[in-house]
Amino acid sequence: MTIPFNRPTPFGSELEYIKQAIESTHLSGDGFFTKKCHAWIEEHVGCKKALLTHSCTAALEMAAILANIGVGDEVIMPSYTFVSTANAFVLRGGIPVFVDIRPDTLNIDENKIETCITEKTKAIVVVHYAGVVCEMDSILAIAKKYDLIVIEDAAQAIYSKYKGKPAGSFGHMAAFSFHETKNLISGEGGALVLNDSSLIERAEIIREKGTNRSKFFRGQVDKYTWVDLGSSYLPGEITAAFLFAQLENAKAITEKRLQVWNSYHKSFEELETKGITKRPVIPQNCEHNAHMYYFIFPSLDLRQNFINQMKSEGIHCVFHYIPLHSSPAGKQFGRTGSPMTNTDRISNTLVRLPIFCDLLASESSLIINKTIHFLEG
Repeated sequence: MTIPFNRPTPFGSELEYIKQAIESTHLSGDGFFTKKCHAWIEEHVGCKKALLTHSCTAALEMAAILANIGVGDEVIMPSYTFVSTANAFVLRGGIPVFVDIRPDTLNIDENKIETCITEKTKAIVVVHYAGVVCEMDSILAIAKKYDLIVIEDAAQAIYSKYKGKPAGSFGHMAAFSFHETKNLISGEGGALVLNDSSLIERAEIIREKGTNRSKFFRGQVDKYTWVDLGSSYLPGEITAAFLFAQLENAKAITEKRLQVWNSYHKSFEELETKGITKRPVIPQNCEHNAHMYYFIFPSLDLRQNFINQMKSEGIHCVFHYIPLHSSPAGKQFGRTGSPMTNTDRISNTLVRLPIFCDLLASESSLIINKTIHFLEG
């Protein structure tokens, strides 16, 4: 048996909706299915405006432009994240200031943010790791105190909540991912959501190559022209059609992932009790979306031996990020704002198990049994 780390899964009307999109003869952006996706996100996130993009990276790049990040502006963020979190701001001339993560949730340590703020600080970018929302009350209070923009990198957090409120609804802006490795997918794809109404008009312009094309199609101007910075950030209508079928089934997809996650978590409780490994921590005020199931191992060697052993058994397990602060580009374009004790340790010892909504019971049982056999041995 071979079990991949991820298996992209159509769940409902994906093929039918793609057929409808093709028959509509509108395959470029902002067609019928794009608008349906916008409406779904706005309803379920509770944002003022949602705009589909061709990737979460594109959404973060739009956020950097909207935040007016310029040369020398500092942007506080975790180092334990994907390169796009930092690269979007470096492209505008910004300087990532990397902050260590918490040892429990692996989210940015809110208690280490304030000491990193300088007169050059312009924004705080939080990353909701593994679909667990950051400690947003504290972070928003710090941002208000220093008049900073808050941007949520919610790539992994669609359908997650903090104190009953959806991920993506806290900051001035947020970015979601619909990459095939995420919970709700469109192959590639993302969305920028806006919680500040004053940003909406400019966001539409940036997304449409810096033109006021959206206003033209609404009949607000007689012709459209180049008015601001921008690029082509729209996804095609086939991508949106696939995504809308996923959004329609978001609850069912999340429930299936949670079943797998809970099965893992219960099965590995004894391993944690014995001190062999450490399981994910979900704070009581958070509702996660089962984006990821991971272990924290005692050492790098044990982590690598486990990955190799599982691979030999036909089970694909993976580690996660190489910290940005230790990467060549991270050293060139950014700086650390705090000691990276937890970040460095977690990057060497975390391993992720396969999790996707159509993982069979026989497959999850095999993963559990092989994992317990290895660790108890």
